[in-house]
Amino acid sequence: MLQQIRLATPADYIRIMEIWESAVIATHHFLLEEDFSYYRQIIPRNYLPALQVFLLIDQGEPIGFAAASEGNLEMLFIHNEYRGKGYGLKLFSFMKEVHGVTRVDVNEQNHQAIGFYTKLGFKKTGRSEKDGSGKNYPILHMAL
Repeated sequence: MLQQIRLATPADYIRIMEIWESAVIATHHFLLEEDFSYYRQIIPRNYLPALQVFLLIDQGEPIGFAAASEGNLEMLFIHNEYRGKGYGLKLFSFMKEVHGVTRVDVNEQNHQAIGFYTKLGFKKTGRSEKDGSGKNYPILHMAL
């Protein structure tokens, strides 16, 4: 597999949101439609420009992305067509090695993500009733 990881630019936001949407539809069954629409609007407007976002490219096609801030993994999404094939681990390993990631916040209802991070050695360190946008999606705080 010919893969690379590179810094995303605003020109990549459309593909990033396609990846995000594919992954969220596959894993966030608990998300209300109006909240899905809300996040689809604010992520490219508020979150992506504020973070260094890294794209995982496979054979010339962006298939995943991740971003971190101060040791916290802010986002890691793999397009649903590529999930379960080691790409998430590859992207996480890059974020850990290059950006010092040791913490992550995960939706409590996203059992697949909790399992993924638990396998990587993360342990629950806390819980919040609401997500970062103040919505009623409990968040588990996890750390290595």
